[in-house]
Amino acid sequence: MTKTTLHSLLDMKRSGEKIACLTAYDATQSHLVSSQKADIILVGDSVGMVVQGHESTVPVTMEDMLYHTRCVARGNTCSLVMADLPFMACATLDQAYRNAAALMQAGADMVKIEGGSWLCETVSGLAARGIPTCLHLGLTPQSVSMLGGYKVQGKDPEAARKISEDAHRLEAAGADMLLLECVPTALARDVSCAATVPVIGIGAGADTDGQILVFYDVLGMTPRRVPRFAKNFMSEESTPAAAVSRFVADVKSGLFPASEHSFGA
Repeated sequence: MTKTTLHSLLDMKRSGEKIACLTAYDATQSHLVSSQKADIILVGDSVGMVVQGHESTVPVTMEDMLYHTRCVARGNTCSLVMADLPFMACATLDQAYRNAAALMQAGADMVKIEGGSWLCETVSGLAARGIPTCLHLGLTPQSVSMLGGYKVQGKDPEAARKISEDAHRLEAAGADMLLLECVPTALARDVSCAATVPVIGIGAGADTDGQILVFYDVLGMTPRRVPRFAKNFMSEESTPAAAVSRFVADVKSGLFPASEHSFGA
């Protein structure tokens, strides 16, 4: 199978082919997800909640992310591997450069960073140094204390304007991809249409260029309250591989997400 690259993701956006992305945290999950032709694997700092049992992603360290990125890279066959920079791992330019380089050396093809246009200098510096970036906007779990909980973002006109403006500025600074989490469908559609880079959604409606879910949510293994945007694909299939394959197929065909997995204004 041909490995997914930044160029192939751009081709998918231009052609209208949806991009399917799942998280993975170890070599076995990575092999399963990539063998079912997911375009992107995210080594997410969600590992802190779904693997380590924390209440948030904040306790996840760079050492954690490096370990899990190495594991995922070893199991991957064809997906583009994206890895999170964890909480406060890019508080300064020096930290961002050093930590992003470490993730790339561990096997990532791209790093994901949570935050808005204040990161433009960081994004430009990483791009100049050959490190691709995905910028995470909307509900940013590392900032959940500031956001007042896991709530839909961008519902009022000013908040929507800020997210759109951040997306534009970050792309201009050199971001290679954007991720929108828990924003109204109309806002996600506008950002996706305006951007020339791929826009991945989670709880952002069906009009983004692609979709991402957490591996355990797809398999119905979530011990906590299941997010509205998630779907248990194991309820329709008999094996984890079949459930992942169904997720990829439903993203590609536009069957997922449906309206019940999305948010209005």
